[in-house]
Order: sequence, then structure tokens, then C-alpha cells
Amino acid sequence: MDEEKENKTITINGVDIAPGQNRSVQLNIARLPTGTLIDIPVHVFNGKEVGPTVLIQAGLHGDEINGVETLRRMLQDNCFYIEKGAVIVVPIVNIFGFIHFSRDVPDGKDVNRSFPGKKTGSLASRIAYTYSDQVLPQANFAIDLHTGGSQRHNHPQARYTASDPDSQMLAKAFNAPFNFASKLITGSFRKTTFKMGIPTMVYEAGESMRFDENSIAIGIKGVENVLQFLGMVSKRQKVKQESSIHLESTRWIRAARAGMFIPQIANGQAVEKGETLGLVTDTFAKKNKKIMAPFDGYIICINHQAVVNQGDALFHIGR
Repeated sequence: MDEEKENKTITINGVDIAPGQNRSVQLNIARLPTGTLIDIPVHVFNGKEVGPTVLIQAGLHGDEINGVETLRRMLQDNCFYIEKGAVIVVPIVNIFGFIHFSRDVPDGKDVNRSFPGKKTGSLASRIAYTYSDQVLPQANFAIDLHTGGSQRHNHPQARYTASDPDSQMLAKAFNAPFNFASKLITGSFRKTTFKMGIPTMVYEAGESMRFDENSIAIGIKGVENVLQFLGMVSKRQKVKQESSIHLESTRWIRAARAGMFIPQIANGQAVEKGETLGLVTDTFAKKNKKIMAPFDGYIICINHQAVVNQGDALFHIGR
């Protein structure tokens, strides 16, 4: 094959994956207190023809399992038949959080606030450092799969960086029900990839520690949409999809008082200004506080916590 048309070799943890090869690599991280070695499994699918390398990951927060299941199903069903470029699939980045049913690592630190990490830092920082050193330099684009946390259920949505038009391009190609720009957070994976020049989109869908079939199905289709958009896989028969709705801005609606929270609107639903979204009521049925929509828009997240405190985020609404 002509060298100019052959894809690059990908090297992770000293293992070379040549064009046309598919391999799994174990990325050494640390040991449990018992001495058990903990690795991050990395699956590499390297196409023969030249093209971009896309990193697709989940489980950066260990309790966000919808993304993990999305990639597990795609691996099981051999969805990554890559013709041009390469795909790096990491179903669980935060192995420690996953085995402890936790968002964070055992010392309470958030891996997604620890990038780019330090070789001699905390456990979260070491995970971020190893990942930044071994995996990120291989990628041209990245898709990061998340869910809502703390009993918040996100309606499927794609987020991108406002100052990075290529990340917006990925979010549009993914075609989740909603897409919008979100701010970069210090220490986050997305801020690090932004600094490295790797356009990254985040898919948020569902709720932590609960499978949501709709979120998983949209996630699988979204990943396939991006790979087709980038010309990495053969175009398949088009399935009619609703176009993603772009949101110009979003806002959290918070509880004006403490009490029992009763939503009265469906996630993803269009609402009008002044429409009742739910109630916060006391346990004696004497006082009810209606929660009203502040503007016309769409509900993109609902808090499923039944008992709330004043100031708790209840609904995320997009304009």
C-alpha cells in the first residue's frame, strides 16, 4: 500500500497497533490496598486508510454507567469496523470510582477536576496524568459520555466549547435532541483537550447508577453519526431522525423553599413562560410553592430528589 494512503501506527503504553489491526491495551494505573493491580482497558481499532483518530470514552465519573453500557454494547456488537482513521474506545476511565459505585476515587477527589494531572500527585491526579500522557496525544477528536449526577436526570444533550467550532461540529453531527455550548471547567478533561487542540464534545444523558434505554440508544446512534460524518465508516442506510435543537442559553431553576418536590412536567418537554413545572410542598399539605417557567424553552434536566432544601437545583431549562 502507498505510504501516503496508509494510516498511522498508534502506540499506547509501549504497544504498537499498526494500520488494519485491532487490539486491547491495559493502561497501568495503581494498585488496591490489597495489592491487586488496577488497569484501564483501552480498545484500539486502527483502519488501514488514513483518517482522523477519535477517542470515545465513558466512566470518567465512576457512577455514570449509561456511557459505560453504551460502549459495552457497541464493542459487543462489533460496531467499530473502521475503514479510515482509528477509534480508541475506553469504556471506564475511572475504574476506582466504578468499583466503589462512586463519582470520585476513594480519597474523594474528582478525576474530571484533576487534568492534566501529576505523575507523583493524588490517585485522581495520577490517573489523569497517565491518561493525558498515553492516550490524549493519539487523538484528533474526542467524545466524552456522561450522565447527570446526584439524582439529576439529563435529557439527552450534546455540549461543546463555544470558542471551538470543531467541537460544535461534532455536537451537531452527534445529533442528540439538544445541543448547546457549556463553559470549560478548570481541571476538566475537556479543558485539557481544548488546550491540546483536540475538539471535544460531551454527551450528557440519564442519571447516575441507573440504566436509561433511550439515553443508551441515542448515544450509540450519536457515536455512529460522528464516525460517518468524519468519513471513517461506510455510510449506512439513513434512518430518519429529528434534528437536534440548538439552545442559545440555559438556566437552573432552584427551590425557593425547602420541602417535598413534585415535578409536574416531562423531561425534554417544551414549556411556556409562566407554566407550572412542579411544586415544593410541606409535609402537612398546608403550604405549596409553585415552580414557574421563567421563559419559553425546553426542560433538559429534572432533579429526582424527593426532599429538597432551599436553593437546590430542580430544573435545567434551555432557551
